[in-house]
Amino acid sequence: MSKIVMTFADKGDFAALYAAERWCADNGYSVGSGCAGMPRGLLRGEWVIAKWRNLTGQERADLDGQMTGDFRNGPVTVTVKE
Repeated sequence: MSKIVMTFADKGDFAALYAAERWCADNGYSVGSGCAGMPRGLLRGEWVIAKWRNLTGQERADLDGQMTGDFRNGPVTVTVKE
C-alpha cells in the first residue's frame, strides 16, 4: 500500500500544525484530538476521532493516516494511505 507524506515547516507558534490541519481539511480528512507527545489520527470524511491514547490497537490500524511532529514549532508530517 502506498502512502502520501506531506511535511509542513511553516514558521511561528503552531503555524506548521495549522497548515497541516488546513491540508487535511482541504483533502477531506478529519483530524483527531491532540494528546501531548502522541500522533493525531486521520480519517477520510467527517469523523470525531479520539485522542491517540484512547484509541485501541484496532482503531489505530483502521485510521487512514496520522499527523506527527512538533505541533508547536514544526515541522509537522501528515502520512495518509492512498
